[in-house]
Amino acid sequence: MLFHTWTFLLFFAVFYPVYLLIKGTRLKLPWLLTASYVFYGWWNPVYLILIVWATTVDYLAVVGMARTRWKKPWLVLSLLNNLSLLGFFKYGRFVVENLNSLAAWLGLPWTLADPDVRFLSDAVNSLMYGCGLDYSVPAFSYLLPVGISFYVFQSMSYTIDYYRGKVQFEPNFVRYATFVSLFPQLVAGPIERASHLLPQLHGTPQITRDDVSDGVFLFVVGLFKKVALADYLARYVDPIYASPGDYQAAALALATVAFAWQIYFDFSGYTDMARGIGRMMGIRLMLNFYHPYLATGLGDFWQRWHISLSTWFKDYVYIPLGGNRHGEFNTYRNMVLTMVISGLWHGAMWTFVIWGAVHAAGRVLTRALEGTPFYQDRVPRLAKQLLTFAIVCFAWVFFRAQNVADAWLILRRIASCELADPAMPLLMAGLVAAIWVYQYVWESRLHGIFQRPLVRVALVVGMIVYIAALVTASDQAFIYFQF
Repeated sequence: MLFHTWTFLLFFAVFYPVYLLIKGTRLKLPWLLTASYVFYGWWNPVYLILIVWATTVDYLAVVGMARTRWKKPWLVLSLLNNLSLLGFFKYGRFVVENLNSLAAWLGLPWTLADPDVRFLSDAVNSLMYGCGLDYSVPAFSYLLPVGISFYVFQSMSYTIDYYRGKVQFEPNFVRYATFVSLFPQLVAGPIERASHLLPQLHGTPQITRDDVSDGVFLFVVGLFKKVALADYLARYVDPIYASPGDYQAAALALATVAFAWQIYFDFSGYTDMARGIGRMMGIRLMLNFYHPYLATGLGDFWQRWHISLSTWFKDYVYIPLGGNRHGEFNTYRNMVLTMVISGLWHGAMWTFVIWGAVHAAGRVLTRALEGTPFYQDRVPRLAKQLLTFAIVCFAWVFFRAQNVADAWLILRRIASCELADPAMPLLMAGLVAAIWVYQYVWESRLHGIFQRPLVRVALVVGMIVYIAALVTASDQAFIYFQF
């Protein structure tokens, strides 16, 4: 179920009035959990098996830790279960394909079969038949459940934090299951921590007029970003990246810059809508984006882009590896390992691994530059921002390309500077100007104007009218749903 569809609006129109009526009763959590499972199961009811399994195992692991002094075996159980889910459903085919390629290269006479998960659809169909329901799930040989990387990380962080003594035991299974599956942020984040979200699920949420107005504003802004900006940029980006060999340097460069903005508007648009829905429910979801293209270095970029993921990797990967506590070399090593693992989290393809490695190299470079007095004091802020943006766009090529060969082709052609269309440089200049204006608005006093009630109402009305009058219907999924 996509936020920008009539199906979701109908779903929310049924869910929200009931939620407001029962939010102070014992029915609140069951209603939230039921709505979240309906929302998630709308894509495929088989997905529910996995999220219920992950939730149950982690809950029982924490129950085990709460009742015994031997906490580590229960933590290991949680980590093995969660990483096995990710390993099988997200990386199973990637591992098999690479092992088969390695075997063929070595001349070994064996191959591995693709992972098979037809047993899940068979189990659901057997259950439906046993219940007398006239419904069946089509058979499939493999699937990547929507949002599995997000809810697995969210659930796993609770068991780790409880083991570390950072959160209290949550005895109510329904509340914990709601924390894992809360529908606004379920499939694409932000990845919430138990210490932030679980306390908000206790008691009766206080929903003020400001909560509703701010929530509606956030939702409409996110909707505008998605359907009026991201999806329209996709119309230019998608055909070029589908067949990059048909285009020359300027078109490829423009498509890369356009994709940088497409993915920003797409992902931050989802986050805005999720935070807006949560705000209307009296729930404050964490900020996930803070103007990332204003960053002056790669470290600064990751403090602004997908903040919930970058802080997750910092707390559960970078710091356990040693962080910056054991000298410069080990700091850079831990930084590189964390970024490469982050790249692999995004997808089971070598392009994502390279994307993570490029960001690792960029972090090493910009961190080294930031350690020099000349770069700190003499280089203008705008120059630092443009350098950071250039590195980020270079990395986006690998993120967006269909394979490594296409990525290298795109980079070679951009480097050749062959201009087949003289209008393309003008379009590039326009994009650069748009970036500058964007930065100027958010860095200047103009930012405060957008917080005034009348201005916000005018913006909401203008965006709705624009969407209704000029934007065609869109059912294009959010980019980060595939992760």
